[in-house]
Amino acid sequence: MTEMPITSRDNAIFKRLKKLAESARARREAQMALLDGEHLLAAYLDAGGQPHTLARAASFGRERFTQLTARCSRAKAIVLPDALFAELAPVATPTGLLAEAAWLVPTPPDGIPLVIVLDGIQDPGNLGAMLRTGAAAGATLAVLSRGCHDPWSPKALRGGQGAQFVLPMRLGADLVTWLQAFAGRSVALAPAEDSDFYALDLGGPLALVAGNEGAGLSAAVRGAAQLSAQIPMAGRIESLNASAALAVAVFEAARQRRR
Repeated sequence: MTEMPITSRDNAIFKRLKKLAESARARREAQMALLDGEHLLAAYLDAGGQPHTLARAASFGRERFTQLTARCSRAKAIVLPDALFAELAPVATPTGLLAEAAWLVPTPPDGIPLVIVLDGIQDPGNLGAMLRTGAAAGATLAVLSRGCHDPWSPKALRGGQGAQFVLPMRLGADLVTWLQAFAGRSVALAPAEDSDFYALDLGGPLALVAGNEGAGLSAAVRGAAQLSAQIPMAGRIESLNASAALAVAVFEAARQRRR
Protein backbone atom coordinates (compact mmCIF):
# COMPACT_ATOMS: atom_id res chain seq x y z
CA MET A 1 0.00 0.00 0.00
CA THR A 2 1.42 3.38 -1.03
CA GLU A 3 1.74 5.91 1.79
CA MET A 4 0.84 9.56 1.41
CA PRO A 5 3.16 11.88 3.38
CA ILE A 6 1.43 14.73 5.21
CA THR A 7 3.58 17.54 6.59
CA SER A 8 1.17 20.46 6.96
CA ARG A 9 -1.60 21.26 9.43
CA ASP A 10 -3.49 22.76 6.49
CA ASN A 11 -3.86 19.37 4.84
CA ALA A 12 -7.55 18.42 4.53
CA ILE A 13 -7.04 14.89 5.89
CA PHE A 14 -5.12 16.19 8.92
CA LYS A 15 -7.87 18.73 9.64
CA ARG A 16 -10.52 16.03 9.44
CA LEU A 17 -8.64 13.72 11.80
CA LYS A 18 -8.02 16.60 14.19
CA LYS A 19 -11.75 17.29 14.40
CA LEU A 20 -12.47 13.63 15.14
CA ALA A 21 -9.85 13.66 17.88
CA GLU A 22 -11.26 16.76 19.59
CA SER A 23 -14.96 17.18 18.83
CA ALA A 24 -17.87 14.99 19.92
CA ARG A 25 -20.08 16.92 17.51
CA ALA A 26 -17.76 16.15 14.58
CA ARG A 27 -17.74 12.46 15.50
CA ARG A 28 -21.52 12.41 15.83
CA GLU A 29 -22.15 14.19 12.53
CA ALA A 30 -19.71 12.00 10.60
CA GLN A 31 -20.54 8.80 12.57
CA MET A 32 -16.77 8.30 12.68
CA ALA A 33 -14.12 7.80 15.37
CA LEU A 34 -10.35 7.83 15.74
CA LEU A 35 -8.88 4.55 17.00
CA ASP A 36 -5.57 4.70 18.84
CA GLY A 37 -3.11 1.83 18.62
CA GLU A 38 -2.81 -1.68 17.25
CA HIS A 39 -5.09 -3.32 19.84
CA LEU A 40 -8.12 -1.17 19.01
CA LEU A 41 -7.49 -1.54 15.29
CA ALA A 42 -7.33 -5.33 15.63
CA ALA A 43 -10.54 -5.38 17.69
CA TYR A 44 -12.27 -3.22 15.07
CA LEU A 45 -11.16 -5.52 12.25
CA ASP A 46 -12.19 -8.62 14.21
CA ALA A 47 -15.66 -7.08 14.65
CA GLY A 48 -16.00 -6.75 10.88
CA GLY A 49 -15.01 -3.11 10.45
CA GLN A 50 -12.74 -1.65 7.80
CA PRO A 51 -11.00 1.68 8.54
CA HIS A 52 -11.13 4.56 6.08
CA THR A 53 -7.66 5.91 6.87
CA LEU A 54 -4.56 4.52 8.60
CA ALA A 55 -2.03 7.01 9.93
CA ARG A 56 1.41 6.32 11.33
CA ALA A 57 4.02 8.50 12.94
CA ALA A 58 7.30 8.57 11.05
CA SER A 59 8.95 6.73 13.96
CA PHE A 60 6.45 3.85 13.79
CA GLY A 61 8.08 0.94 11.97
CA ARG A 62 7.20 0.89 8.29
CA GLU A 63 7.42 -2.92 8.08
CA ARG A 64 4.97 -3.32 10.95
CA PHE A 65 2.66 -0.73 9.39
CA THR A 66 2.72 -2.63 6.11
CA GLN A 67 1.67 -5.81 7.93
CA LEU A 68 -1.27 -3.98 9.50
CA THR A 69 -2.41 -2.40 6.24
CA ALA A 70 -2.60 -5.85 4.66
CA ARG A 71 -5.89 -6.37 6.57
CA CYS A 72 -7.21 -2.94 5.58
CA SER A 73 -7.84 -3.23 1.86
CA ARG A 74 -9.93 -0.07 1.51
CA ALA A 75 -7.90 2.26 3.73
CA LYS A 76 -5.83 5.24 2.65
CA ALA A 77 -2.38 5.12 4.30
CA ILE A 78 -0.69 8.31 5.47
CA VAL A 79 2.52 9.08 7.36
CA LEU A 80 3.10 12.17 9.50
CA PRO A 81 6.12 13.66 11.28
CA ASP A 82 6.11 12.67 14.95
CA ALA A 83 5.34 16.22 16.12
CA LEU A 84 2.32 16.47 13.82
CA PHE A 85 1.11 12.99 14.76
CA ALA A 86 1.30 13.90 18.46
CA GLU A 87 -1.32 16.62 17.88
CA LEU A 88 -3.80 13.89 16.94
CA ALA A 89 -2.88 11.37 19.63
CA PRO A 90 -5.14 11.16 22.72
CA VAL A 91 -2.30 10.22 25.10
CA ALA A 92 0.93 11.85 26.24
CA THR A 93 2.99 8.98 24.82
CA PRO A 94 1.53 8.25 21.36
CA THR A 95 1.35 4.68 20.10
CA GLY A 96 2.32 5.85 16.63
CA LEU A 97 -0.76 4.39 14.94
CA LEU A 98 -4.25 5.84 14.39
CA ALA A 99 -7.20 4.66 12.33
CA GLU A 100 -10.14 6.71 11.09
CA ALA A 101 -13.11 4.36 11.34
CA ALA A 102 -16.88 4.43 10.91
CA TRP A 103 -19.02 3.62 13.95
CA LEU A 104 -20.11 0.02 14.07
CA VAL A 105 -23.73 -0.83 14.88
CA PRO A 106 -23.77 -4.41 16.23
CA THR A 107 -26.93 -6.46 15.89
CA PRO A 108 -28.53 -7.16 19.29
CA PRO A 109 -28.10 -10.85 20.12
CA ASP A 110 -31.00 -13.23 20.57
CA GLY A 111 -31.92 -14.32 24.06
CA ILE A 112 -33.07 -12.80 27.33
CA PRO A 113 -32.29 -9.06 27.52
CA LEU A 114 -29.54 -7.98 29.92
CA VAL A 115 -29.26 -4.21 29.62
CA ILE A 116 -26.89 -1.77 31.30
CA VAL A 117 -28.42 1.68 31.70
CA LEU A 118 -25.96 4.52 32.37
CA ASP A 119 -27.11 7.83 33.83
CA GLY A 120 -24.72 10.77 33.43
CA ILE A 121 -21.40 8.88 33.39
CA GLN A 122 -19.01 11.72 32.61
CA ASP A 123 -15.52 10.27 32.98
CA PRO A 124 -14.47 8.77 29.62
CA GLY A 125 -12.31 6.07 31.22
CA ASN A 126 -15.15 5.04 33.54
CA LEU A 127 -17.62 4.97 30.67
CA GLY A 128 -15.33 2.85 28.53
CA ALA A 129 -14.68 0.47 31.42
CA MET A 130 -18.42 0.09 32.08
CA LEU A 131 -19.09 -0.75 28.44
CA ARG A 132 -16.20 -3.23 28.51
CA THR A 133 -17.63 -4.84 31.66
CA GLY A 134 -21.09 -5.07 30.11
CA ALA A 135 -19.75 -6.66 26.94
CA ALA A 136 -17.64 -9.14 28.93
CA ALA A 137 -20.64 -10.19 31.04
CA GLY A 138 -22.87 -10.76 28.03
CA ALA A 139 -25.01 -7.62 28.13
CA THR A 140 -27.27 -7.33 25.12
CA LEU A 141 -27.58 -3.52 25.08
CA ALA A 142 -26.16 -0.38 26.68
CA VAL A 143 -28.50 2.60 27.06
CA LEU A 144 -26.72 5.92 27.67
CA SER A 145 -28.37 9.12 28.86
CA ARG A 146 -27.85 12.50 27.23
CA GLY A 147 -25.54 13.40 30.11
CA CYS A 148 -23.05 10.62 29.41
CA HIS A 149 -19.66 11.29 27.89
CA ASP A 150 -19.28 10.44 24.20
CA PRO A 151 -18.54 6.68 24.05
CA TRP A 152 -16.69 7.17 20.74
CA SER A 153 -14.16 9.65 22.12
CA PRO A 154 -10.53 8.44 21.98
CA LYS A 155 -10.28 8.09 25.77
CA ALA A 156 -13.59 6.22 26.06
CA LEU A 157 -12.49 3.90 23.26
CA ARG A 158 -9.24 3.18 25.09
CA GLY A 159 -11.24 2.37 28.23
CA GLY A 160 -13.64 0.15 26.29
CA GLN A 161 -10.89 -1.84 24.54
CA GLY A 162 -13.23 -2.80 21.72
CA ALA A 163 -16.51 -2.97 23.64
CA GLN A 164 -18.05 -0.26 21.45
CA PHE A 165 -17.59 -2.52 18.43
CA VAL A 166 -19.54 -5.49 19.83
CA LEU A 167 -22.03 -4.10 22.36
CA PRO A 168 -25.15 -2.49 20.86
CA MET A 169 -25.63 1.03 22.24
CA ARG A 170 -28.50 3.50 22.35
CA LEU A 171 -27.11 7.00 22.81
CA GLY A 172 -28.73 10.17 24.15
CA ALA A 173 -31.72 8.30 25.58
CA ASP A 174 -34.42 9.71 27.82
CA LEU A 175 -33.91 7.15 30.56
CA VAL A 176 -37.23 7.74 32.31
CA THR A 177 -39.16 7.07 29.11
CA TRP A 178 -36.97 4.09 28.24
CA LEU A 179 -37.34 2.50 31.68
CA GLN A 180 -41.09 3.00 31.68
CA ALA A 181 -41.32 1.13 28.36
CA PHE A 182 -38.91 -1.68 29.28
CA ALA A 183 -40.70 -5.05 29.40
CA GLY A 184 -38.71 -6.57 32.25
CA ARG A 185 -37.31 -5.87 35.70
CA SER A 186 -35.31 -2.67 36.14
CA VAL A 187 -33.02 -2.35 39.17
CA ALA A 188 -31.40 0.91 40.23
CA LEU A 189 -28.04 0.36 41.92
CA ALA A 190 -28.22 2.74 44.87
CA PRO A 191 -26.82 2.56 48.41
CA ALA A 192 -29.00 2.29 51.52
CA GLU A 193 -32.12 1.34 49.61
CA ASP A 194 -34.88 -1.22 50.06
CA SER A 195 -33.41 -4.46 48.72
CA ASP A 196 -30.31 -6.65 49.03
CA PHE A 197 -29.09 -7.01 45.44
CA TYR A 198 -27.85 -10.57 46.00
CA ALA A 199 -31.34 -11.66 47.12
CA LEU A 200 -32.93 -10.71 43.80
CA ASP A 201 -33.87 -13.13 41.03
CA LEU A 202 -31.95 -11.76 38.04
CA GLY A 203 -32.77 -14.50 35.57
CA GLY A 204 -35.40 -12.76 33.42
CA PRO A 205 -35.28 -9.66 31.20
CA LEU A 206 -33.22 -7.22 33.26
CA ALA A 207 -32.01 -3.62 33.15
CA LEU A 208 -29.31 -2.56 35.63
CA VAL A 209 -29.21 1.20 36.19
CA ALA A 210 -25.98 2.89 37.32
CA GLY A 211 -25.57 6.58 38.06
CA ASN A 212 -23.08 9.42 37.89
CA GLU A 213 -19.72 8.98 39.63
CA GLY A 214 -20.37 11.74 42.18
CA ALA A 215 -24.08 12.53 42.24
CA GLY A 216 -25.36 9.01 41.67
CA LEU A 217 -28.70 8.42 39.98
CA SER A 218 -31.05 11.31 39.36
CA ALA A 219 -34.27 11.15 41.39
CA ALA A 220 -36.34 10.83 38.22
CA VAL A 221 -34.35 7.91 36.86
CA ARG A 222 -34.28 6.10 40.21
CA GLY A 223 -38.03 6.60 40.47
CA ALA A 224 -38.60 5.17 37.00
CA ALA A 225 -36.83 1.91 37.91
CA GLN A 226 -39.02 -0.80 39.40
CA LEU A 227 -36.87 -1.07 42.51
CA SER A 228 -33.60 0.06 44.04
CA ALA A 229 -31.09 -2.33 45.55
CA GLN A 230 -27.77 -2.05 47.30
CA ILE A 231 -24.75 -4.31 47.02
CA PRO A 232 -23.94 -5.53 50.55
CA MET A 233 -20.52 -4.45 51.80
CA ALA A 234 -18.76 -5.72 54.91
CA GLY A 235 -16.06 -3.04 54.99
CA ARG A 236 -16.23 0.48 56.38
CA ILE A 237 -16.71 2.16 53.02
CA GLU A 238 -19.81 4.15 52.14
CA SER A 239 -20.18 2.94 48.56
CA LEU A 240 -18.50 1.48 45.50
CA ASN A 241 -17.71 3.67 42.54
CA ALA A 242 -20.06 3.45 39.60
CA SER A 243 -17.85 1.21 37.47
CA ALA A 244 -17.18 -1.27 40.28
CA ALA A 245 -20.84 -1.41 41.31
CA LEU A 246 -21.92 -2.16 37.76
CA ALA A 247 -19.26 -4.87 37.43
CA VAL A 248 -20.46 -6.62 40.59
CA ALA A 249 -24.10 -6.38 39.53
CA VAL A 250 -23.83 -7.44 35.90
CA PHE A 251 -21.61 -10.42 36.70
CA GLU A 252 -24.00 -11.52 39.46
CA ALA A 253 -26.74 -11.47 36.82
CA ALA A 254 -24.49 -13.44 34.47
CA ARG A 255 -23.75 -15.96 37.27
CA GLN A 256 -27.42 -16.54 37.95
CA ARG A 257 -28.16 -17.00 34.26
CA ARG A 258 -25.51 -19.71 33.98
CA ARG A 259 -27.53 -21.83 36.40
